[in-house]
Amino acid sequence: MPTGKPPTLRQQRLGAELRKLRERAGLSSTDAARLHGVNQARMSMIEAGRYAVSADRVRTFARNYRCPDRELVDALAAMTGGRTRGWWDEYQELLPNALLDLAELEHHSTALRIGLIVHVPGLLQTADHVRAGLRETVPPLRPYEVEHLVSFRIKRQAVLYRDRMQYTAIVHEAALRMERGGPEVARRQLEYLIEASEQDNITIRVIPFGAAAFTPSGQSITYAYGPVPQLDTVELDTDHGCDFLDSETQLTNYRSVLDRMEGSSLPPEKSRDLIRQIAQDT
Repeated sequence: MPTGKPPTLRQQRLGAELRKLRERAGLSSTDAARLHGVNQARMSMIEAGRYAVSADRVRTFARNYRCPDRELVDALAAMTGGRTRGWWDEYQELLPNALLDLAELEHHSTALRIGLIVHVPGLLQTADHVRAGLRETVPPLRPYEVEHLVSFRIKRQAVLYRDRMQYTAIVHEAALRMERGGPEVARRQLEYLIEASEQDNITIRVIPFGAAAFTPSGQSITYAYGPVPQLDTVELDTDHGCDFLDSETQLTNYRSVLDRMEGSSLPPEKSRDLIRQIAQDT
């Protein structure tokens, strides 16, 4: 049935993957509609993520498209139904849909890998650090808008405590030396990073000043691993919001960017020592 609301990123991705299966089978949208006994408009809505389909329907599509990848089909079937209801739904009237999509993406990811140059990893920021950063936005946010965003960021951090979630953050030394919010806020933020890095599922690697050249990027990069590689997603933080990328070429390129950043970073233990030294200097 039609979803009734603008499709979420997850719903759009399911539709896009069904379209890819159809195209690989060499079928036009008209051919697929006829094959599945629906009209052209319905098929277009399904592939746009605007019409909910069942897991059984997804498996029927995959069978008719002769898709041999059982793991991919199982993963797509698990994405079916209407909009996933989660804690982020509390913010539907308060925050942009892209932020809700980001929270849902993190929730369904099997692992997260982050690359940053001038920011502390969002899922590892203290509330005071988040608040200080939001007060610098242009145009200025109202106090209640700041607090909505602070609470949203902190709730997103719960994903780090989920079983088997692996989180790797590669951050440049420059971000760690910016005293956002003043020395005391900055010191507490660095101490929090040290504590977080001691958890088994969290790895923090620091690119020090003077490191070998790496592929530069002023954007914060989040690589979200899906249940199968075809369903990985890259999220970029930009001045105008979140950009989500999922083409095979884009995924390959951003994995390479993160690999090069990691290659220029210190090992986890030495990274922790550097963070501790910066905290002492702050």
